[in-house]
Amino acid sequence: MRDVVKAFKALSDETRLRILNLLLERECCVCEVMQALDISQTRASRNLSALYDAGFLKLRKDGLWSLYSLDEERMREYYSHLVEAVKKALEGNAVVAKDRECLKKAERIGPGCVRKLVK
Repeated sequence: MRDVVKAFKALSDETRLRILNLLLERECCVCEVMQALDISQTRASRNLSALYDAGFLKLRKDGLWSLYSLDEERMREYYSHLVEAVKKALEGNAVVAKDRECLKKAERIGPGCVRKLVK
């Protein structure tokens, strides 16, 4: 029961739903999430961690980058249904469509990305 509650809590936040939307497209590093959603590094990392801790994501290290993606192999069966429900619910949403467009322009710019992206 605890896992179910954790999963629903992870999906009960707009930022986390927007991040999940990006990860339905492709694997992303924190820098790309920051750019696509126009959010701080702290906010991106905190929300990625919540999705990771709930069991939706996997983390892969590639040199300087920590890359997040959906953990389809280890995801419980009902998690897959939840992800599909989120995908279906977000269809046609203007905000998430804009996020996906912004993701196309996002770059992995290295460990200094936080300093470079601060406005």
